[in-house]
Amino acid sequence: QVRLVDFGGGLVQPGGPLRLPCQGSGFLSDTYGIGWFRHAPGKQREFVAGISRGDVYISYADSVTGRFTISRDNAKNAVYLQMSSLKPEDTAVYYCAADSTFLPASVPRTTAEYDFWGQGTQVTVSS
Repeated sequence: QVRLVDFGGGLVQPGGPLRLPCQGSGFLSDTYGIGWFRHAPGKQREFVAGISRGDVYISYADSVTGRFTISRDNAKNAVYLQMSSLKPEDTAVYYCAADSTFLPASVPRTTAEYDFWGQGTQVTVSS
């Protein structure tokens, strides 16, 4: 069965970097699209970044473009969210999710389009 484990969160100072891995199991690495979402208190869960099946498409939310990078390591069946220049407003629980669309035309950006979810990892940006 498909399983995702996201981890790597923690406390980081403003301006600092952090890398979040999303480890997959139960499926071949690039046969699923992977998205990263975040959920801050009092806000809706929002799309952060995503990489489609076959790594054809990559997409970022406007708020993280230029600061965050998503990448995939097929040998490890893992997707990484490299975050830099972190801001206090990046504080949230971060989730990775898998999309099983066979021929994606783009990176899905809504939660309803994803089939499997990790358990979430807390990222806190504070001095």
